[in-house]
Amino acid sequence: MRRGAAESSFSGHTGGVGNTQHDPEVERTDTVLVGIDGSDASLHALDWAAAEAKTRGWALQIVCAYALPSFAAASLDGGYAALDDSSIREGARVVVAEAQQRVEGLDLEVSACVATGDATSVLVEMSRGVRLAVVGTRGRGGFAERLLGTVSSALPAHGHCPTVVVPLRERADGEEGFAPPKPVKRIVVGVDGSPAAECALRRAMEEAQAWDAVLTAVAAIPVAAGAGVLAWLPAAIDHEHVLADVAEGLDVVVNRAIADYPGVDVRRHALDGTGAELLTEFSTATDLVVVGSRGRGGFRGLLLGSTSQAVLHHSACPVMVVRAGADAGPSIRGVDFS
Repeated sequence: MRRGAAESSFSGHTGGVGNTQHDPEVERTDTVLVGIDGSDASLHALDWAAAEAKTRGWALQIVCAYALPSFAAASLDGGYAALDDSSIREGARVVVAEAQQRVEGLDLEVSACVATGDATSVLVEMSRGVRLAVVGTRGRGGFAERLLGTVSSALPAHGHCPTVVVPLRERADGEEGFAPPKPVKRIVVGVDGSPAAECALRRAMEEAQAWDAVLTAVAAIPVAAGAGVLAWLPAAIDHEHVLADVAEGLDVVVNRAIADYPGVDVRRHALDGTGAELLTEFSTATDLVVVGSRGRGGFRGLLLGSTSQAVLHHSACPVMVVRAGADAGPSIRGVDFS
């Protein structure tokens, strides 16, 4: 295990968040990147990231990013505030040191750094060179302070690799503290026929293969509710026939991908309901939900679109967001979705 925290400056990268295509000149390594800030939520995410790195045989990179608040540069009367860059930097170093100590003994290749700059921009930039980025959130719509505020929402949308957002949950047994991350034995992935969903499906298969987990592929269509684009369907339409057509399409997509992942057990369900509702419900009985961040319009856009954000905010388990425009993994590059 490598110890010691390096220091980097990402000042000036705040405007680069919108550029989400991977730079081919940046070498991508088999590494899990995790952002921390010392909060319980970020340490919970660290535990999950370490377990993922251990299972995949990848390295673990820990980063704590900080930026001096503008109001702290000087006090209102023109004098200097007590809070300065050196005190914040020292606090970040302590956070990183404690994080490194937390993952000692896991037989992982660990690197760590303190980075200067906006946390979102730092993690988006660093995501160019890794396979997976991980951050935490308090969950159920609440966000932690500091690092975990906008990061858990912005990083999945702008990162250059898949992002996992790990919600912090209280223990189910009523004991004080928080439940440790669960091994990933049950995975659910949302599928709607879009390139983003097929990327998500393939990445979910990779995770299932690595963890020896059971994978469930879900295609959602709100037939009975008559919501959205289905509101115009005549009452005489056979809803069972609609679901059968969706199930047939789901089989085509899964069968096309599963040949590359021998031994992966994929269960398939075409269900009546919205993607956000169904995936959030599944999250209470599974260990990882995988979604694509962009769907298509019309029927193919029913599952994704705003679904990824809704699931991120309400999921009871970690959520992996896979963007078609980002590097989703070595086995996904070069896939023809036409």
